[in-house]
Amino acid sequence: MKREHLYEPFSISFETLTEYPKPAHQHSYFELVYVLDGNGMQCINQNNFAYHPGHLFLITPQDCHSFTIDTPTEFFFLRFNDIYIRSNALQTDNIKRLEFILQNANHQPGCILKNQTDKSLVRPMVEAIIREYVNRDLYNKEVIQQIINTLIVIVARNIAKYLPEQVTEKSDEKFLAILNYIQQHIYEPEKIRTEVMSAHFGISEGYLGRYFKKHCNETMQSYITNYKISLIEYRLKHSAKRINEIAVELGFTDESHLNKFFKKQKGIGPRQYRSRLFS
Repeated sequence: MKREHLYEPFSISFETLTEYPKPAHQHSYFELVYVLDGNGMQCINQNNFAYHPGHLFLITPQDCHSFTIDTPTEFFFLRFNDIYIRSNALQTDNIKRLEFILQNANHQPGCILKNQTDKSLVRPMVEAIIREYVNRDLYNKEVIQQIINTLIVIVARNIAKYLPEQVTEKSDEKFLAILNYIQQHIYEPEKIRTEVMSAHFGISEGYLGRYFKKHCNETMQSYITNYKISLIEYRLKHSAKRINEIAVELGFTDESHLNKFFKKQKGIGPRQYRSRLFS
């Protein structure tokens, strides 16, 4: 798979596309993508999300992504790397915290803006960056950089609100690696079996369980179960996928298996859950 690189601290571009020119690919940098106009599908790590104007996406260096465009789409792209985060350009007291938040975003599809009030802030900021870039007025570079800095901090704020409480910039690196491994392989049940993970990380099964609970305040199986439930709920709420399609995607043996799993955790089946959402 192609991996793209950024040879400057940050870059911006904006264009209207009728077809996304790149197949699924990865970056060695962060990319913010804002949709000014148009509709289609975002694919990130083999998961799809319907996008529309006002959506802002964060693509991290670990993510594989692409877009499928349904109607001509006006995109704004901001690309930046670790060098920019650590530089004096970002005037924040806790650069390590900011970098940690961005690196540990949940690698799922969807708009990164969860804080409703921030949604009204972002579009004017994007439009201001574009204006400054096009007009090339006095001090335009300084103005652009200040707006970019604010935009990055707003994104970090929205991510931080939804990080697990027990995960901080002081968290053990191996624990973060285990969390990232689970997120990466949540759709492949055979790879998140305890014996497979203990072999992958070179620690015993018993110690892996104790170590995870110590750092996460819940068992690894409980974490995986809750994570899967959140993924199922998201699809029931925001997609038209049939139950059997969700079952296949998330690695259940069949629809019945998913039904039993979901009902055990939520007290009702997925069909009833979905019907209640739209009743």
